[in-house]
Amino acid sequence: QLVESGGGLVQPGGSLTLSCVTSGFSWDWYAIAWFRQAPGKEREGVSCVDNRNSDTYYADSVKGRFTISRDNAKNTVYLQMNDLKLEDTAVYYCAAERMGPGTTWGPRWAGQYEYDEWGQGTQVNVSS
Repeated sequence: QLVESGGGLVQPGGSLTLSCVTSGFSWDWYAIAWFRQAPGKEREGVSCVDNRNSDTYYADSVKGRFTISRDNAKNTVYLQMNDLKLEDTAVYYCAAERMGPGTTWGPRWAGQYEYDEWGQGTQVNVSS
């Protein structure tokens, strides 16, 4: 189970931190990702952390502004979002996929169909 929180309304240039609390699976073997979907647009990958090796991945549109992190003790992944822009407005979803011992993630991290587990989403609105 994945439960997101932390969305809200923020002005351009502002910051938000999203949380994804996970339960019911083997944390160490999972990749946890953030996706977002704006009205009329396809769901896109924002960031991902591979819990096997701590590798992180980011979409070009958020590099330098967003940071993904995790708290192993709380089985929680965070997305710190700074310098938010109007185009960051979307519903943000947390997703999880169990990784095999020899699986290479790489560019696959951004593919929504790679993930089997999804949260319900949290709305982020960036508006002046």
